[in-house]
Parts: sequence; structure tokens; C-alpha cells
Amino acid sequence: MPPDDPITDELFAGLSPADPAPVRLHIGCAIWGRKDWAGKIYPKNAKEKDFLSYYVRQFNTIELNTLFYSLQPKEVIGRWAGLAGEGFRYCPKFSNTISHLRQLKDAQAETDLFIEHMRYFGASLGPSFLQLSDRFAPTGAGLLNEYVGRLPRDFPVVVELRHEDWFTVRDTWKVFREQGIGTVITDTSGRRDLVHMRLTAPVAFIRFVGNSGHPTDYARVDAWVDRIKCWIGKGLREIYFFVHNHEERNSPELCSYAIGEFNKKCGLDLKPPKFEDEEPQEQLSLF
Repeated sequence: MPPDDPITDELFAGLSPADPAPVRLHIGCAIWGRKDWAGKIYPKNAKEKDFLSYYVRQFNTIELNTLFYSLQPKEVIGRWAGLAGEGFRYCPKFSNTISHLRQLKDAQAETDLFIEHMRYFGASLGPSFLQLSDRFAPTGAGLLNEYVGRLPRDFPVVVELRHEDWFTVRDTWKVFREQGIGTVITDTSGRRDLVHMRLTAPVAFIRFVGNSGHPTDYARVDAWVDRIKCWIGKGLREIYFFVHNHEERNSPELCSYAIGEFNKKCGLDLKPPKFEDEEPQEQLSLF
């Protein structure tokens, strides 16, 4: 894993390691609608319409990719919000109309609509993440800087840059830092440049792409636990860690492992997901 970028060091210089605020560590998956999780982390006979209600009992966040493809009505978002217990956070992905079709150009109306709908998550809304396409290069830096500059300051946003040339420039990262816009760090085997280790706001948003339970997945999780423990020691208090897999069936196991390691090494008390073949325990909570 690469060392922290200097802009991360600058961020930590402004944080207090002695901050008494509790660490808010959120760990979850990218989806909830897996039929093969029934009998695994959902009851065996669970109906698909009830999957989200079971998911929010097992994890304390979700990377909400479904909104990337289809913006849901406000009443649907309100129902989702009503299922979340205290401390649960939805992290919605910006619509692909904004990020990929329009590539931020003339996308203000769509952005305003997206934000208006996301407000219906209320207290369960975490950072929304804007994933730009692989084709969106630093030649569009001016457009990107203008776009994030128009975002409401009370609407937390993190940005995922994917074109390889972004990791050789610094100006836009500095704009993010000045605007309070966070960054997404994606840990995936095929694109190690995406592990850029640049934090531009006091929140870490990590998308961890595993290889369906390969032993190296666990070694990579261990490395992240060590790094985040270090960041917590430097004053970071808000962390999101999302587990993806090429075969998402295996994501709950990797989440469970990560939660156990974070609890052990960072002195936390997060509740791991309960698998259906485990012995009955007390009722689950989000933490």
C-alpha cells in the first residue's frame, strides 16, 4: 500500500489526535438485493421486497449504487430512510446522467433534482459519491472545479477520479481540499493507481474490491485496518469502508472479517453480520 500523499498530511495537521469525539466507522456492501443471501445473512424464506429491512439489521451503511441507474421517487427514499436505525448511513451514487452521460456539462438541473431527492434520507444520509468516468480526464478540470464549487456546503460529497492522468496532477485535489470535498480511494487489483491515498476532507471513503475470498483479500484488509488505525490516531473520526466482490455472494464474509479486525486493532465494538447457521444470539443492532 502506498504511503499517504502530502495533501493527507496537510489534512491531519489541522485535526486533533486528542479529539474526544467517537470514531464513526461504517462498513457495508454495495447492494442489498442478493437472493443468494437468503439463508445466509437473511432468513431462508425471506422475500425479496424485505431484503433491505434485513440488510439494515446486519450492517451500518450501504454504498447505494442503485441510484446511479435510476433516481427513485421521494416516497421510496423516505421508506428506505424509515428502515434505517440510529447510526445507519446511506451513501448514494450520483446519477449516471450527471457523471457519465453529461459528464458534468449542463447538468445543474439533474444535480439539483438528485440533491432534492437525497434530502429525503434525512439523518440517515451519508456522503454522496460522484464517480467520474474513465474518459473524464484532467482536461475537464475547470468544469469539475466549477461543478463542485456549486454544490451546497451542507451536502457531503466525495469524488472518485478514474482517468489515470489525475494522479499526476495536484491542482484539482487542492480545490477539493479548499471546498471540503472528499475523495474516494478504490482498492482493486487491476488499478493500483486508484489507491492514491489522498484525503481532502476529514472523511475516508474506501471502496475495497475483493477477489471472491482469495487469501490476498484478507491481507489487503489487514493493511487497511493498520492504515486506518494510524489515521484514527491522527484525528480522523469518520470512515466508510465498502466491500465489493466480482462475485458479491462472498461480500458478507469479507465484511465480517474486516469488522472483527477493526474491533480488535482499533478498540471498536461494531457488530458483525450474523449468519443464519450461527447459534442464536441477542437481537442485532446496527453497532
